[in-house]
Amino acid sequence: MTASRIWIKNPLAVFTANDHQAPGGLVIDQGVIVEMLAAGQSPSFAVDSTFDAREHVVLPGLINTHHHFYQTLTRAWGPVVNQPLFPWLKTLYPVWARLTPDRLALASKVALAELLLSGCTTAADHHYLFPDGLENAIDVQIDVVRELGMRAMLTRGSMSLGEADGGLPPQHTVQTAEAILEDSERLIGLYHERGAGAQIQIGLAPCSPFSVTPEIMRASAALAEHHDVRLHTHLAETLDEEEFCLQRFGLRTVDYLDSVGWLSERTWLAHGIHFNEEEIARLGAAGTGICHCPCSNMRLASGICPTVALEAAGAPIGLGVDGSASNDASNMILEARQALYIQRLRYGAEEITPERALGWATRGSARLLGRDDVGELAVGKQADLALFKLDELRFSGSHDPISALLLCGADRADRVMVGGKWRVIDGQIDGLDVAGLIANHSQAARELIAG
Repeated sequence: MTASRIWIKNPLAVFTANDHQAPGGLVIDQGVIVEMLAAGQSPSFAVDSTFDAREHVVLPGLINTHHHFYQTLTRAWGPVVNQPLFPWLKTLYPVWARLTPDRLALASKVALAELLLSGCTTAADHHYLFPDGLENAIDVQIDVVRELGMRAMLTRGSMSLGEADGGLPPQHTVQTAEAILEDSERLIGLYHERGAGAQIQIGLAPCSPFSVTPEIMRASAALAEHHDVRLHTHLAETLDEEEFCLQRFGLRTVDYLDSVGWLSERTWLAHGIHFNEEEIARLGAAGTGICHCPCSNMRLASGICPTVALEAAGAPIGLGVDGSASNDASNMILEARQALYIQRLRYGAEEITPERALGWATRGSARLLGRDDVGELAVGKQADLALFKLDELRFSGSHDPISALLLCGADRADRVMVGGKWRVIDGQIDGLDVAGLIANHSQAARELIAG
């Protein structure tokens, strides 16, 4: 399903996520973009194949910077449909503790397949549950990523502060610091790839201020610096979390982050809603990234991330779908649409354009993951592409193709390429038995809830 040298020819429109233009299309060789063509221009050298993109809007592959793959097993579960974050978590923790390797594999495959179909080529996951029998959870996820041919930043999450010690998670879901750090070292040594074109990368991700100790935060920061990997956690998602930090540590969230050595450009944070002006300035000065999760933040009524203020201060902004128990979908193009709309409520229509929202979903998200080889279309970048058609009823009468993707509600890519290889063809994932996956995943979801 791949050619050495391919011309994506004469697309309907191209969003490059930079100042480059390519109305004549892209030439890809060995998985890398080697030419950006002007209108009417032909490739400089002979190509092995040509894809006629006259009906397609071409984007860089979308990049999801925060997810919990396992949560696809607990979507739209009645008891938590109307709960905010803390009660939502406390109700779900005992259910999630029943995860098994097989269930995690199915959940991860569903999440990644759904993302891929939405035009996503790189996904970050935050997995922090390691009950007995699931000690190799990240290894399970890596197998699924490789099967689907996507790229992933898999973060080794952790919880070390249980209910008995004043935390939120039940005691049987937490691990010792020794187990967490030992597995973190193992995963980095086994799987972390460096440089352009990396498929699998590992990050370290203690879960949240209310589920890990300051000691594991500091130790993870030191380990990440030693191995030059990235750091990720939830921060400033709700006012409950802010109150927890004040009561337990005597610090607001950003002060706490600074106190454990995390206020740096190595770190990206999920949510980042409840910051004051001084905290925004400090995050920007440090270059700390923020993953905006609009659907989850609306579902849990958590608040609206101050994206424009953060960007103005110097903090990179990316997008994430968050876990499928609070979104409840894994769809990156729809997430960009929601980001466009909710941010317009905060900053106005002129400030938040479709191009800005798509930029967060591509180049901005790449910055959060510390990558400069994906997230935009330019010579030398990886050939990760999402191609959308505008031939459905919802697009009829639309005029600007880029704007139409978000304003008219595109939700499924027609073609997706990762590293020069087609992974989605005619809206279908090459080689994936979707019906069989749905049947097995649905059965696993019912069993998980039933206990």
